[in-house]
Amino acid sequence: MEGHYCQVERLNPHVHPEALFAANTLDTDGRMWTYLAYGPFDTLENYRRWADDACRDSDPLFYAIVDRATDRAAGVASYMRIDSRHGTIEVGHIAYSPLLQRSPAATEAMYLMMKQAFELGYRRYEWKCNALNLPSRVAAQRLGFSFEGVFRQAAVIKGRNCDTAWYSALDTEWAALKDAFEAWLAPVNFDEHGIQRLQLSALTGPLLKRRG
Repeated sequence: MEGHYCQVERLNPHVHPEALFAANTLDTDGRMWTYLAYGPFDTLENYRRWADDACRDSDPLFYAIVDRATDRAAGVASYMRIDSRHGTIEVGHIAYSPLLQRSPAATEAMYLMMKQAFELGYRRYEWKCNALNLPSRVAAQRLGFSFEGVFRQAAVIKGRNCDTAWYSALDTEWAALKDAFEAWLAPVNFDEHGIQRLQLSALTGPLLKRRG
């Protein structure tokens, strides 16, 4: 998946781990791993082993997000719970290093993955997160996912209870979301210092069916 700021490509355990591990070490307090079932990783070999295991299955289907400015991978995300029969698919396992967080490339990667899902004919694109993960909940709605509710005691992650907040975007909403993403990602939306002129949430907010 080719973008202006990034390229989203299949995670390759022989190509991407070194750059990803180096980028992840900038997360010195391990905060990016708080709500994931794995990590942080203390050595490159352990991370490489995780990447090798992650690439063995097609669900979840992992991708590396390569920053075009450096040509190095700086984060990962996946498609998961893929159900072509009913046309539903989820984006998850989002692990953005500090090099990728809060950048246009970070948003563009989510746009490219959503775009591909709907172009492949999926009807429902899902985002789920721990209900305590407020940054993820804010991110979901900024990206145009509407809140659907909380599943109580849905899982146990790292020995802790996880209530799961559900969000979704539908194929019938995609055309308007696509316009919002493309307006925000346009080079004219950023000044000479790379600062956004218009926030994405201002474009996607009116499209949300429900907030939470």
